[in-house]
Amino acid sequence: MADDPLLRTDNVRKHFGGVVALDGVSIEIEPAKVTMLIGPNGSGKSTLINVIGGALLPDEGKVVYKGEDITRLPPHERYNRGIVRTFQVPKPFRSLSVLENLLTASRAGLDKSAAKILFSSKWVKMEEELIEKAFTILELLSIDHLWATRSDQLSGGQMKLLEMGRALMSDPRLLLLDEPVAGVNPSLAHDIMSHIVKLRDEMGLTFLIVEHRLDITLQYVDRVYAMHQGRIISSGTPEEVMSDPKVIEAYLGD
Repeated sequence: MADDPLLRTDNVRKHFGGVVALDGVSIEIEPAKVTMLIGPNGSGKSTLINVIGGALLPDEGKVVYKGEDITRLPPHERYNRGIVRTFQVPKPFRSLSVLENLLTASRAGLDKSAAKILFSSKWVKMEEELIEKAFTILELLSIDHLWATRSDQLSGGQMKLLEMGRALMSDPRLLLLDEPVAGVNPSLAHDIMSHIVKLRDEMGLTFLIVEHRLDITLQYVDRVYAMHQGRIISSGTPEEVMSDPKVIEAYLGD
């Protein structure tokens, strides 16, 4: 059904020794929407995104993606299904150019041996198509003018866009973004969030974002889940969640 969530978690629990990191967390990620997880430090956001991405297995509960239970699937199997993650600190191949970094992230040829690729008559055509695809993505992210620049010469914000570009080369359906505007100046932070909205609208991509800079990001997202002490304490539109007394108390405390 069109209204079914792209991904959901059902009563997910995760403990680290005596610490309860996730205490029965259930969320729904709607397709072609930007959803954000918010909450104070230690509220469980990173643990939840690690469970969704496959880096951590839950102690209880399920992760369901496109109707399939993927709770026990390893990260690479989730990646193959279109769940792609970026990290707070980008780690590009620093000696490679922006374009070369994107080309390394493509799925093309992954099902072929090196010998088959090298001696295939289709290799040149595939290479041309990959380069065209990479430039299209660079243009979408407004960094096509940097295509020949070594990645170690980029600013922090440009590296964030490069990280997103590499994710897009893998033809994702759901992108998990870990603090995409952390450490970025406000102007470029707004640019990054604008590009996320553009990718949602023009490519139908779905985003789940963990972010602390609420003053910038809230205006760009469709739905918000607020976490505190391992639980979801509020969900809804940004306006509904930020006016919820439970959320105000969680952020301000006593």
